[in-house]
Amino acid sequence: MTLAARDVSWSAGGRRILNGVSVTAPAGGVLGLVGPNGSGKSSLLRLLGGLRRPDAGDVLLDGRPVSRVRRAELARRLAFVEQHSATEMQLRVRDVVSLGRTPHRGAWGGWTPADEAAVAAALETTGMTGRAGQSWSTLSGGERQRVQVARALAQEPREILLDEPTNHLDIRHQLELLDLLRSLRTTCVIALHDLDHAAAFCDCIAVLDRGRLVTQGLPAGTLTPGLIRDVFAVEATQRYDRHGTLRIDFTVAPPPARHRSLQAHCRSKPEDDRRSGSDSRQETYGHLS
Repeated sequence: MTLAARDVSWSAGGRRILNGVSVTAPAGGVLGLVGPNGSGKSSLLRLLGGLRRPDAGDVLLDGRPVSRVRRAELARRLAFVEQHSATEMQLRVRDVVSLGRTPHRGAWGGWTPADEAAVAAALETTGMTGRAGQSWSTLSGGERQRVQVARALAQEPREILLDEPTNHLDIRHQLELLDLLRSLRTTCVIALHDLDHAAAFCDCIAVLDRGRLVTQGLPAGTLTPGLIRDVFAVEATQRYDRHGTLRIDFTVAPPPARHRSLQAHCRSKPEDDRRSGSDSRQETYGHLS
């Protein structure tokens, strides 16, 4: 165990946000926090990161209450990736990533080859080396998210907390990021909305609902059709793909006749493709049903 919450409760504005929640992040593994909107995922992340103090209960880091860990030590070993990033920074990408080295340098510490190597590795790992000199303000939302992950990696933490890190990312970069986090052998706690991603990439799942922990365990035993129906109010099934990876499929009602008619009109015709000069790939797509 490196990071855990023990019976934590927290309130804001007179409303109980978390109520007696206990979770444990597997050392060197990925804990996924899932639950409907407003279930308390982001609030729990902030308690785990020491950004807020619980009203009751304890957050433990290596068995010690986080409140008793020196702030400098906490800053060195624990990185936090927010869901929303500041938009007014007039910095280059490399400068933002370099902020991850601040806890290691101290007030008067100079820039070292180790700092340079950590920043370069983080940029390379997140595919942002080619954007290192670009202004932060010109980046898309997905690019900013990758830069923030790079900043966290440059910190070389033992624990990383991420609040919906796949927001704003296209599907390729979502999968690459989750695969990267799984490969780090760093303790990661990730708040996720996508249950299929949680099942495929997390070692352990904690399900929250209305501020309470519903269950925590392995993905297959946690994200069951019954639990998904009870907590998320949708129908789902489990399956394993050809790689042996657990997947969650959701049941969608068939479209009404009017929509099927509209779909038929959306299919391109081969002769139209040839007249428009479409390439063979577009023609192939036109034959798909």
